[in-house]
Amino acid sequence: MNKQIFLKTLILPLAMLSVSNLIAQDNKDAVLMTIGNTKVTVSEFENVYHKNNTKEVVNDSKSLNDYVDLYVNFKLKVKEAEELGLDTAKSFIDELNGYRKQLAQPYLTDKDVNEKLLKETYDRLKEDIHASHILVKVAENALPKDTLEAYNKIMKIRARILKGEDFNKVASEKGISDDPSSKDNGGDLGYFTALQMVYPFESAAFSTKVGEISMPVRTRYGYHIIKVIDRRKAQGEVLVAHIMVKTAPANSKDDSTNTKTKIDEIYSKLKAGAKFEELAQQYSDDKASAKNKGELPWFGTAKMPLEFEKAAFALVNKGDFTQPMQTKYGWHIIKLIDKRGLASFEEMKSDLKAKVTKDSRSQVGRTSLIAKIKAESKFKESIKARDEFYKVVDTTIFDGRWDAAKAAGLKKPMFNLNDKIYTQSDFANYISSHQSKRAKTDVQMVINQLYNQFVDESVIAFEESRLDKKYPEFKALMQEYRDGILLFELTDQKVWSKAVKDTSGSKEFYDAHKTNYMWDERADASVYSCSDDKIAAQVRKLLLKKKTEKDILTEVNKNSQLNLQVEARLFTKGENEFVDKNWNPGTSANLISEKDKKVIIVVTTKLLKPEPKAYNDAKGMVTADYQGFLEKQWIDSLKKKYPVTIDKNVLSTVR
Repeated sequence: MNKQIFLKTLILPLAMLSVSNLIAQDNKDAVLMTIGNTKVTVSEFENVYHKNNTKEVVNDSKSLNDYVDLYVNFKLKVKEAEELGLDTAKSFIDELNGYRKQLAQPYLTDKDVNEKLLKETYDRLKEDIHASHILVKVAENALPKDTLEAYNKIMKIRARILKGEDFNKVASEKGISDDPSSKDNGGDLGYFTALQMVYPFESAAFSTKVGEISMPVRTRYGYHIIKVIDRRKAQGEVLVAHIMVKTAPANSKDDSTNTKTKIDEIYSKLKAGAKFEELAQQYSDDKASAKNKGELPWFGTAKMPLEFEKAAFALVNKGDFTQPMQTKYGWHIIKLIDKRGLASFEEMKSDLKAKVTKDSRSQVGRTSLIAKIKAESKFKESIKARDEFYKVVDTTIFDGRWDAAKAAGLKKPMFNLNDKIYTQSDFANYISSHQSKRAKTDVQMVINQLYNQFVDESVIAFEESRLDKKYPEFKALMQEYRDGILLFELTDQKVWSKAVKDTSGSKEFYDAHKTNYMWDERADASVYSCSDDKIAAQVRKLLLKKKTEKDILTEVNKNSQLNLQVEARLFTKGENEFVDKNWNPGTSANLISEKDKKVIIVVTTKLLKPEPKAYNDAKGMVTADYQGFLEKQWIDSLKKKYPVTIDKNVLSTVR
């Protein structure tokens, strides 16, 4: 059994319920049942019962008692796993820690900020921005002097433009913009919308008015200034098909002429009434879309070459197609299939969450949470303690060879989170474990970068360590994953894998229960599928001559392997409609297949009475039943080992 599927089936999201609303406060600590020496309270049971007892399940005494039986069996297995020490195994601890990291992620970001980010992203998707930019590169973790130098440079460039110089001309000057495409396009980025630029750049563009020049905005690439040229309502998305004749940049003049001639010939066929889809399949050089009759995925702003995008969105009616038009990839004829606007926020929310999580803006929620935790935990730091590392960390760090022993004399506190103190020794060990080969830069810059990482990771780890105390639903979910992993491991040992590996036990079980694995009445038959009446007549003549199936196939398929197919085996009722129609021994009349119009002849040799299946024929069912048998035996033995008592009076209070 697949463990991931097992755990997902066993454990449903706890976000679906509010534990406080489910548990009667005056009864939540009452002991409902005792399993061995383990006591289970009403609150513990109800937490799981109400979560798994969905609206579709009738909440009556029968369903409750049935669930109690399942719950008892579950707890018995978990208790046995604990007694066997499975919860102390390294493999178990590592696996549970892996799940913990996954389950903790939603708690390690500012949910309010994330919700605002989703709404902000959606609102921005309603609009397209046309902008140009100038970039002055500076590393993300550059020293203050380098950062200031880049900032001063971009401010001087901005001043020139504000005094009246043309933005695009300045952007194309040598030595001005570090965007290599600026010399050709003057920094013009065309139209774009949300999620197509890095988040700080996007935010600056969307907050700048048409015709204005933004203040410098810092991204991971450096400093930018942005000129917003136009804003328009989002185009939405378009679904098109295209026929492409590819041109290579190095084509000769003759090749280019031939390419244009070819697309014009295709266009002429199209205007004469030829089907677009068939022409795309026959002639398009875009082989991936040609297989799909030329159809491309839905696309919106800035997803295709600008010329292609403009031509596609200019089409008005479904089925309209363009004249041949050119992009850097070749010549195209584009056909409109459909258009659509922006979906509603609720419809897009799930997809937006996935995109925002992968986007740089996802760090906003994490950064906000870190700031909150610092405030809650009365965070204080000593920058002087950090700066002392400037003297003990040398250039060996660029080779990944710096030795933490060089900081042996540094033991001062660096920062705190509540009463937890993080020292220079902790930071030295962090540097040692996070160093790697890197380009030589300024040692101080590397230390500052590593220190900031150390602080942030420590804050997040500190918060993660408190999740069980802060969030009861997280604690309950972790408990369920813990018990679920233990349950899987031990049940696999005692039941699932054992039933598969224990061949002798499985066969003994089969011998004792043979009558549970019976064949229904079966027909020993041969089904002859003939391509037409002529072939069927030939088959009948050969059957009269008592020819074998092999001889009949050889004779009839002498000229074509498609003349005749034969299926000869034991059939049960319902497996083959034609055998069902000729269930008694003998040869059928000609039967016509509605599916492919073939002529069917069925020859039924004999009928076999119901009988037990051979072990190998019934192995799948036997294994499943043997697993159930082993589990029942195991549960019975566990109930003897760990006596179960249930307080019926307390159980009657569960709702």
